[in-house]
Amino acid sequence: MSVAAAQASSPMQAGQAETTITAPPAASSLIRNVAVDAYRGLVMLLMMGEVLRFAEVSRAFPDSTFWRILAWNQTHVEWAGMSLHDTIQPGFTFLAGVALPYSIRSRQRKGESFGRMLFHTIWRSVLLIALGIFLRSTEGPITYFTFEDTLTQIGLGYTFAFLLAFAKPRWQWIATASILFAYWLAWALYPAPGANFDWAAVGVPNDWHQHLYTGFAAHWNKNSNLGQAFDVWFLNLFPRTSPFRFNGGGYLTLSFIPTLGTMLLGLIGGRWFVEAAPKIPLRKFLLAAAGLIALGCLFHFTGICPIVKRIWTPSWTLFSGGVCFLFLSAFSWIIDMKGYRRWAFPLVVVGMNSIAAYLIAHLWEDFTQKSFQIHLGARVLNMFGTALEPLFLGALMLSAYWVVLYWMYRRKIFLRI
Repeated sequence: MSVAAAQASSPMQAGQAETTITAPPAASSLIRNVAVDAYRGLVMLLMMGEVLRFAEVSRAFPDSTFWRILAWNQTHVEWAGMSLHDTIQPGFTFLAGVALPYSIRSRQRKGESFGRMLFHTIWRSVLLIALGIFLRSTEGPITYFTFEDTLTQIGLGYTFAFLLAFAKPRWQWIATASILFAYWLAWALYPAPGANFDWAAVGVPNDWHQHLYTGFAAHWNKNSNLGQAFDVWFLNLFPRTSPFRFNGGGYLTLSFIPTLGTMLLGLIGGRWFVEAAPKIPLRKFLLAAAGLIALGCLFHFTGICPIVKRIWTPSWTLFSGGVCFLFLSAFSWIIDMKGYRRWAFPLVVVGMNSIAAYLIAHLWEDFTQKSFQIHLGARVLNMFGTALEPLFLGALMLSAYWVVLYWMYRRKIFLRI
């Protein structure tokens, strides 16, 4: 990891596009990337916004539909479906793909050879994996080797996405479809859990059985699938305080394979951006969004493959990829086509320093919370009532995070991998 003191309009990060590297007219390129930075900023803000603790506030107002909706959208769904919170990881992954054509084009214009770019890509992949493992190990007695974290999932697939960025557009689509189909087929061929399967042994409580599928879709049930079998073997190859038996949330190492599909969809979107400059390929974005969402829903409701984020099913790749194209379309339309840019500035500040935002969200929460509690005290934190204390405290913490990122933005300090 390095600190880049670059122009505020041209930071380069994992999953972030430089903003001054495309061909003239430069103004069009800048505007286009402001839309990408704003979308990335929204993704990171949703992640950092967990400190607002809508669920706690909702419990204090059990009859409030407003707080119940906010709380539901700040948590992951139990299994099938999507909340707003579930769009964070696919959005971050998708934008990593969007950035690739810009990054490659920039390096080519600087005269870098393919070998040097490949070495840098592999190094970036290793750093992303290592950083993900580090962040998951901060509260453990030993290094906690796990590979389902957002950064490790991107790192595991990033080099493959880089190589496919040099393929012709047709082969990028073929590669994406082949990866998803092969992954789906492998899961479909793996034996589904039988009638006497011991769900308690893999961490599935009795009150969770409403989420279990029957029939063909049972191949994608929690902790009873191909990915679970792989992790029981693979994760126990590493030092652990106790043998790995299951992941409580159902998350899997092998999810990096369909996650790569999400990155490739972003790669295609980034290529459309570059090819259409200075125009906005809004029609392509919207057609891709509609087609991907429709395909994901078709496979889900026919029982061929359910839409499940926790195990990143191929249907989830399609559905969430379509949602990402919708977000990209919305930001591009508002910022690029309508010219409304000032409102996006708070998001751009976050989006242009996404690695810093990610680290702040994972490492500063306890420290920031305790600092406000100590220095402000209960009288100040309860000024809006005890029921709203978690929200007020979270708003202070989120504001502090943004101020730090703004300070870095003003001084042109950007963390990059």
